[in-house]
Amino acid sequence: MLDNTDRLILKELLNNSRITMRELGEKVHLSGQATANRVMKLEDSGIIDKYTINLNREKLGDNIHVMITVTLTKMDNHSIFLNFIDAQEKYVFHNYKIGGDGCYIIEAIFSSNEELDNFLTELNKYVNYKVTIIFKDTVKHSGCFL
Repeated sequence: MLDNTDRLILKELLNNSRITMRELGEKVHLSGQATANRVMKLEDSGIIDKYTINLNREKLGDNIHVMITVTLTKMDNHSIFLNFIDAQEKYVFHNYKIGGDGCYIIEAIFSSNEELDNFLTELNKYVNYKVTIIFKDTVKHSGCFL
């Protein structure tokens, strides 16, 4: 079970995973060594799965961010659809299996309407879909569940 110090460590790492253990320790009122030990335990237990970066997609030219709700009409289309999605790593960065309205939600990024249209044309060979365009992320922080 996580204590308050573990939660503070995770919150700080979510904001800056490149922080030194000494700096992190100062923020959570521990020595650098004690902080490193706690971080190692969080890694060993799988709570910290990996360290990563956030990309500014707009600066990379990926301006069209969409969520696509997918509905499969035939049960045997799941594996065909999943194979198609696996081949679309240039665009798709999440494919969630869901309950409720639809079978999957795809989160994808495209640099042009033409790319999106081509993707949707191919996707429609396998499934029905509904597209939602994301204009802006209004949450400015991460780790809200800590």
